[in-house]
Amino acid sequence: MITFSLNGETVSVDAPPTTTLLDWLREDRRLTGTKEGCNEGDCGACTVMVSDPLNSDEQGPKALNACILFLPQLHGKAVVTVEGVSKPDGDLHPVQQAMIDHNGSQCGFCTPGFIMSMVVSHLHGRRDHDVALSGNLCRCTGYAPIVRAARAAEDVDWPPDWLPDRLDDPLNETPLDIAPESVEALAAWYLENPDATLIAGATDVGLWVTKNLRQLDKVAFLNRCWDLQVIDVTKPGLLKVGAGVTMQAFLEFAKQIHPSYGALVRRYGSEQVRAAATIGGNIANASPIGDNPPPLIAIGATLHLRKGDQQRDMPLEDFFLDYGKQDCQPGEFVEAISMPREVPSLRVYKLSKRFDQDISAVCGAFNLEFEDDRVASARIAFGGMAGIPKRASSVENALAGKPWSDDTIQAVLPLFGDDFTPMTDMRASSTYRLESARNMLVRYFHDLSGRQIDVLEVRA
Repeated sequence: MITFSLNGETVSVDAPPTTTLLDWLREDRRLTGTKEGCNEGDCGACTVMVSDPLNSDEQGPKALNACILFLPQLHGKAVVTVEGVSKPDGDLHPVQQAMIDHNGSQCGFCTPGFIMSMVVSHLHGRRDHDVALSGNLCRCTGYAPIVRAARAAEDVDWPPDWLPDRLDDPLNETPLDIAPESVEALAAWYLENPDATLIAGATDVGLWVTKNLRQLDKVAFLNRCWDLQVIDVTKPGLLKVGAGVTMQAFLEFAKQIHPSYGALVRRYGSEQVRAAATIGGNIANASPIGDNPPPLIAIGATLHLRKGDQQRDMPLEDFFLDYGKQDCQPGEFVEAISMPREVPSLRVYKLSKRFDQDISAVCGAFNLEFEDDRVASARIAFGGMAGIPKRASSVENALAGKPWSDDTIQAVLPLFGDDFTPMTDMRASSTYRLESARNMLVRYFHDLSGRQIDVLEVRA
């Protein structure tokens, strides 16, 4: 039985494990304020606030997409929907009143989701509204009135006494059989059920259910494996990131030790997606356009796999064998990723049609080392250029030992055609992808020369 708090009421639910919170809210509870828009975690119309009092590493309540959030992921947690935002006496939350005062709603379909993202942002005292609202789409109001409303509510005091006590206090719930609570328990279960689907944040698997209508007969949820959610900084020079660490939690470390990588993670999905998605899941699904593998390959990250009591390590790049094929045995799963903490020459560039919440057409990661103004070594990796995340080996070899100059860069650019034969799809043509990869190396040269360009900055 799945137990959690909903707007202050403890509820127990007996439902199929791949029932989404959105469907349950609308169909079983008739709480229709939470809207179904894209049903894939892109539009934010279904945003709710979730608190996990059992996880001390969580930084308070967070905004999540209810459309790809399965009910077992809520076990022991507290959920607040738009119906639970105002005070019991009917007084509106400051962001609700500000949306009214600043004409932040026209058709109103997206408004409940915006409200919930703004409530979470207000609770944390945030003022980076463009980031906090990046996962909420509006097609008629325009974003200016909504951002003005968020700013207007910044300094309005709103004591959280309206929130249920269970937002901070854990429920007395029993463990779920399908939610192991340690790496050891998961390893033992998966060894006996190697045909099962492991679900971490469900930002990918959720679409299997909502879009592909797949029936997942055997599943395990990893969000209660607390020891998978640890970032270990104890080893000198190394950062070991548990596979269950969310992209939002990883972002806080990445932007400090690898600023360029952190800038990429900032563009990974949206606030709602990063709060659920895990770094291990992004690697394990082996997407050729996943944003994490290129920079991790470029810095020489090590992948840690687990099968029962056995552990296996490999360079991350060796994990990807071919499209849809990984070096992963039945019953084996990604346990952690280790990476160096100091890589001063790492730069990561993402090319997509939108800045926020868009899939990369090309993602390039560059890590070169130099001696006496010559290239001592080169690691260059791309996503979106092949059926797997892949290194530009010919380009790397041609750069090694050469002077670090514009002439050298221009001389190796044709070799990208030897390393990659990218496909043409709705995001980019093969020719465009190749030219973009070449231009990223040119950009890297100028970047290391101090001529950094902000892609959000417009110049005449």
